[in-house]
Amino acid sequence: MRVNETEYYQTLYPAAIIDVVSNHIANQVYEGLVKFNPKDLSIIPCLAEKWEVDEAGTTYVFHLKKGVMFQDNECFAGGKGRELKAADVKYSFELLCIDSKNNLNFPATFKDRVVGANMFFEASKDKAVGEIGGISVVDDYTVKITLTAPSTSFLHILAAPATSVIPKEAVEKYGTNTKVGTGAFIFVENGGEEQLVLKRNDSYHEVDSLGNQLPFLDSVIISFLPTKKEELENFKEGGLAEVIELPSESIKEMIEKEITDFQNKKPKYILERLPEMASQYYLFNVTKEPFTNVKVRKAFSYALDRNKIIEQVLKGEAYGPGVNGISPPTFKGYDISKIKGYDFDAKEAKKLLAEAGYPDGKGFPKVKVELNSSGLKSADVVVEVQKQLKDILNVDIDFEVVSSLKQKLEDEKFGRSEIFRASWIADFPSPENFLWMFYGASVPSDIALPSWPNTSRYKNAEFDKLFEAGKAAKTTEESYANFMKAEQLMMDEAPVIILWYGENYRLIKSNVHNLFSNPMRYRDYSLVYLKDVTPAAKEGEAEAEKKEGH
Repeated sequence: MRVNETEYYQTLYPAAIIDVVSNHIANQVYEGLVKFNPKDLSIIPCLAEKWEVDEAGTTYVFHLKKGVMFQDNECFAGGKGRELKAADVKYSFELLCIDSKNNLNFPATFKDRVVGANMFFEASKDKAVGEIGGISVVDDYTVKITLTAPSTSFLHILAAPATSVIPKEAVEKYGTNTKVGTGAFIFVENGGEEQLVLKRNDSYHEVDSLGNQLPFLDSVIISFLPTKKEELENFKEGGLAEVIELPSESIKEMIEKEITDFQNKKPKYILERLPEMASQYYLFNVTKEPFTNVKVRKAFSYALDRNKIIEQVLKGEAYGPGVNGISPPTFKGYDISKIKGYDFDAKEAKKLLAEAGYPDGKGFPKVKVELNSSGLKSADVVVEVQKQLKDILNVDIDFEVVSSLKQKLEDEKFGRSEIFRASWIADFPSPENFLWMFYGASVPSDIALPSWPNTSRYKNAEFDKLFEAGKAAKTTEESYANFMKAEQLMMDEAPVIILWYGENYRLIKSNVHNLFSNPMRYRDYSLVYLKDVTPAAKEGEAEAEKKEGH
């Protein structure tokens, strides 16, 4: 199976993964104690076949599946992978709690969450040897984890690539360049920056519901065509299995030209449209003038006509305008319509800018938006934003398109521009994952040091208190109530301009099965197979499903 990513992956070292492309690849190579069901994003067993949680909701006991083998690799004696044990889980989680430039996921995973994790992190700065009190090996196949407080999202965190289990032998041999796990596919260095290959892991431990050995695919080839135009052409020529994030005009044109490919009883292509757990936005660097002034930030947010951007630039390809909070409207039970954000209001925008000391834009310094090239019309959007800010506020902004996502992320972490174009796709299905980007405790006091994920460097003690209360809540309802208050407080101070909430068009070939769409774009290729289904077979399958009550 062939798929494409428009950006090159950054790293496959679990503790350092912060981009979507690396996430997609890592999910095939590594595994954690649990994983997401790609159909509905529910939590299902993986390396742990079962687990128990105590009544307090703070102690988890995981029972590992026996016979799980690490992938064959030269880091092991004789090149043969060995069996995974509980000690490997403990070792991998300790890597997530070490102070290192390559560990960007400690704040998102075990910090303030696992007993002893913070102490271990501090001790690691001085190279001290110790234990994480809340992580213990009971026996070769049992791991106990104790939390500082209940967490409704802990299992979701354990399903993320950051908490993957990797062998010590691989880290000792390859360092942060390790790519050895227990996953369905083995990473193969092949093709440089043009493509990479994931090869079937013949020793994979999973089977399907009928007992068939997984994975079905011999290999997954991932290309890195940089534009959606190239991607679509490759798809139509028979190369790629799917295309996602298609511009709506491209879809319209393709359907009109090749309508029979969609209408036949044996269709060649299937078109899907799905709201996503994704938000598109601009981040202010609140440590740089003039965006230290909340009135300036609010003026910019009120000055943008998001519906115009969606209609004229995106051609309708969005779930809706970002007029509420940072969290997208895809979390059940979390009603973002209750969060007051910023809809277009030219009068209020001008008033606020004048109150900030820049009447009709007079004296306003020139500022810059930094963005990377991507398939989301980012450059077209920033030109429209530039125009609207000039028309409404009479301010001039520059923009710079940098060559890669890697460079943009580095510049963002070090605050090298006043505004950054950014987006966030959920790592796990909770508003917690979006609000984490504004948690002030992760911001260094020295502005010369990198800040991640809070690259706006926004700080508010009350927000942090509410965010922490939401993380520690025993129920989802209590958690969401605190997150809602925190999100409203953050939006009132406007460190971010929400542009729109994401949705995704996907074209997929009809011979591709079990490559499920979901709002997180979570990928699990282990169940995917390629097979052309004849019309007669399809009718038979439909009749069988009808009889079984599907």
